[in-house]
Amino acid sequence: MPKKNNINQDELFRFIDSDTISSEKITAPRYSYWKSVFRVFFRKKINIFLIFAMAFILLSAFILPNFWYYDYMENVTDPTTFNLNPAQAMERFGGDIKWVLGTGPYGNSIMYGIVSSARTSLLLAIICAAINMVVGIIVGAIWGYSKRVDQVMLVVYNIVANVPYLLLVSVLVYVIGSGFWSFVCALTITGWLGIAYFFRTQVMIIRDREYSLASRCLGTPVLRVINKNILPFLTSVIVTLLATELPSYISMEVFLSFIGVGLSAEVPSLGRMISQAQTAFLSYPWEFWPPVAIASAITIILYVLGQNLADASDPRTHM
Repeated sequence: MPKKNNINQDELFRFIDSDTISSEKITAPRYSYWKSVFRVFFRKKINIFLIFAMAFILLSAFILPNFWYYDYMENVTDPTTFNLNPAQAMERFGGDIKWVLGTGPYGNSIMYGIVSSARTSLLLAIICAAINMVVGIIVGAIWGYSKRVDQVMLVVYNIVANVPYLLLVSVLVYVIGSGFWSFVCALTITGWLGIAYFFRTQVMIIRDREYSLASRCLGTPVLRVINKNILPFLTSVIVTLLATELPSYISMEVFLSFIGVGLSAEVPSLGRMISQAQTAFLSYPWEFWPPVAIASAITIILYVLGQNLADASDPRTHM
């Protein structure tokens, strides 16, 4: 005969408390977008090396000029200091690190010149990129979301875009002046317009999605819809834009100073150093290649870091 099951019914069934608060608790680990971004970003070891390299350049450019005063005409009265190669300069000045890269056409220190010039170029790039990105993103978001604004801004864009940007900047530098802030003004008066147009296209792609339409039907203000529904989905686009903007201003400053349209003579910059050394390219290569190498290194590091951060900020890479 089968054994009698002596299990009490109280052991088979138990009451579940329908606590509303407990039922809404999620047992899955909390997801942090930016934590995931940086985890993906630092997965590439090259990024760590580039960050240390960029940090070294930034610290050198922004701290050392406070202790190393650079004067282009420092030894102009002593012809024996003109155009000395690194070995000759170190022997002439007693092994001071100031002369480790040699001297320029007026006995100026190439080392001090590069440090001071890198500071100017980096400061110019950071300020211009910050102004153009902020203005371009705000205007582009409103431009792409509002059809009335779109009609007006398209006319403005078509007029300004038909004028070559370098020509426009050159004319503005001649009109406003060639000082540092004048150069910043020339690069930012219309520099944000291209960013705004690109961002407008991205906003138009996602503005009519279901959640945005639902927010509009519920009466959500336009700025809140843009801030909460649209901009978070364009984080990787913003980072990609920033990755191209920062190096582009350094390249533009170098090019414009190289052709004599950039910063004024009293403001040290990498472009001006390269321009002044172009005639001595074969005779005194130590005056030409160090500023070219630093300008190239800054541009490449910023671009690669920006592109890798843009890839990491794409949610599809977090799968």
